[in-house]
Amino acid sequence: MKNTEKYSRSYFMPPVKSMKWMEKEYSTKAPLWCSVDLRDGNQALVVPLTLEEKLVYFQLLVKIGFKEIEVGFPAASETEYAFLRTLIEQDLIPDDVTIQVLTQSRDHIIEKTFECLKGVNKAVVHLYNSTSLAQREQVFKKSKEEIIDIAVTGAKLLQKYASETEGNFIFQYSPESFTGTELDFALDICNRVLDVWQPTADNQVIINLPATVSLSMPHVYASQIEFMSDHLNYRENVILSIHPHNDRGTGVADAELAMLAGGQRIEGTLFGNGERTGNVDIVTLALNMFTHGVDPQLDLENIPEIMATYERLTKMKVHERHPYAGKLVYTAFSGSHQDAITKGFKWREEKENENWKVPYLVIDPKDIGREYEGDIIRINSQSGKGGIGYLLEQQYSLDLPPKMRESFGYNVKNVSDQLNKELLPHEIYDIFINGYVNLKTPIEFIDYQFTKHDDFQTVLTIRINGDVQEISGVGNGRLDAISNALQTELGISYSDLVYKEHAQEIGSKSNAVSYIGITDINGTVYWGCGIDADIMNSSVKALFSAANNMLTYIQLPIQINSSLTIQ
Repeated sequence: MKNTEKYSRSYFMPPVKSMKWMEKEYSTKAPLWCSVDLRDGNQALVVPLTLEEKLVYFQLLVKIGFKEIEVGFPAASETEYAFLRTLIEQDLIPDDVTIQVLTQSRDHIIEKTFECLKGVNKAVVHLYNSTSLAQREQVFKKSKEEIIDIAVTGAKLLQKYASETEGNFIFQYSPESFTGTELDFALDICNRVLDVWQPTADNQVIINLPATVSLSMPHVYASQIEFMSDHLNYRENVILSIHPHNDRGTGVADAELAMLAGGQRIEGTLFGNGERTGNVDIVTLALNMFTHGVDPQLDLENIPEIMATYERLTKMKVHERHPYAGKLVYTAFSGSHQDAITKGFKWREEKENENWKVPYLVIDPKDIGREYEGDIIRINSQSGKGGIGYLLEQQYSLDLPPKMRESFGYNVKNVSDQLNKELLPHEIYDIFINGYVNLKTPIEFIDYQFTKHDDFQTVLTIRINGDVQEISGVGNGRLDAISNALQTELGISYSDLVYKEHAQEIGSKSNAVSYIGITDINGTVYWGCGIDADIMNSSVKALFSAANNMLTYIQLPIQINSSLTIQ
C-alpha cells in the first residue's frame, strides 16, 4: 500500500517493565460488568433510542444480570434527563443495581447532573476529560498542568455537589484517550484526582482507563494497565476499570489481557455496539470466560431472545458470524467438519462425558438457547456424508449404513452444486425418498408367499411394464429366497448383499426401515431403502429399490426365464 510513511506509533510504552500479566493463563473470576449500551452505545445509533425504548433496553440489561448500567449523559439532552428521572421517580432501579451517569469536568454540567440524580439510591458519577497528546496539542491547546487542573477541579465539584444532593454516590474518573497519553502523565493526573477524593475501604472510587481509540496490539494495552495498577495511589481502595474500543478489531483481546494485568471492571456493550467499530463486546467476553469454566455472572442462556430484543430496539443487525450469537456460528457446511461434529456427538453420548470437547464447537449451543437441528449441520456442495447422514438421522430417524451415507452424500452434493444453492433438510429428505425408498420402476413388488421345507421357497408377485407376473425362488432364508428369485428369474446379477434395519419413530407411529446394498460385476454398489410397518416387507422393498437403482443405472434388459402373467 502507498503512504505507509505517514503513519507511526501513537501510543506510549510504560517507563518500567510491566509484563507480570504474561504469567497468568486466564481470568479465574468474572469482572464487575458495566453496560454502557444506553450511553456510549446509544449515541452511536443512527436513530437513538426513544425514552420508551430505553426503558425496555434497561429492563433487558437488568434481566441479563448487569449490576452497573450507565444510563446516559443527563446534562446533554432532555431525553437523557427525562430517562434518568423516570427511572428514579418510578422506582425502576432494582436495589442491587447501580446506575452510572457521565459528566464533563464543567461546573454547570456537573450541577445539572446532580440535580437529575436527586433521590437516587446509588449512582456512579463518571467524570472525564481528554488527556492524550493529540487532544492536548490539536484540540484544547493546553499544557499538561492545565489539563490536570480541569480534572482536579471536576473532582472537587463532584465532592461539593454530592454533599448537597440526596442519594449515595460513587466517583469515577477517566483520562479519556488514555491509550494516546504518556503513561507518566496518565498516572500523574489519576493520582492527583485520587488525592482529592482520598478513597477508603468504605468509600472506594473507580479509575477507568479507556482505550477510547485502540492504538496498539493487545499486549501493549495490558502492559499499560499493569503499570497503572502497580503505581496508582490508594490502590487497595481503587476499582480499576477498563473501557476498550475496537478500532483495530482487538477489543476483546485488549479486555482479556487487561484483566490479567489488573483490570477489575469492564465497561462495554451487548454485541459490541458503539462509536466507529464499536465498544468491547460483553457477550463475547462473558462467553469466552464460560468456555473456560468460569461463571461470568451474566444470564446469557437465551441468546436468541437477547439478540431479537437488541436488533428490534437498536435497528442494528448481529452479523451471521458474530461469536456465539451469530446465526451461522453453530453451522457446518464443510464435510470434514460435519463428520467430526457428528462423531463428537455420538462419542459424547456413549461416554456420557461431563467435559465439553466436541470438535469444532467451542461451546454447547444448548447452553445459550440454540438448537442442534437446523443449526449445526447445513448442506451445500461442500458438505460431506457425515453431515448429510446426521440430518437424516436427527430429523427423520433414518440411520443409513456408513457406505450408503457416502453414496447418498455425493448425490446430494451434486444436486446442490447443479442448483448452486444450499439444500434445506426437507429437500435432502425428498432426494432420499425419491432416489432410494420403495422404488417401483422398472420392477414393482406386490406380494410374496413362502413355504418351508429344508429351505425357504417363495412365489413373488411383481409388476413389470404394467404386467403383473409371478416368479419363484429358493433360499436359506426368506430374503435370500426373494433375492435368488430376482437373480435367477430376471437375469439380474449381483453379489455382496449388505443389510441393515432399524425402527423409525416419527410422531405416534413407528415403521421398520431396511437398507440394502448390492454389488454388480464391476464392483459398483447400488443402494435401496424400504419403509413399511412390517419388517419383512421393508426388507423386500429395500432389495427391490436397490435392484431398481442398478437396473436403471446400467439399463439392463429384464428377461423373465419362467413366469406366469396374471390376467
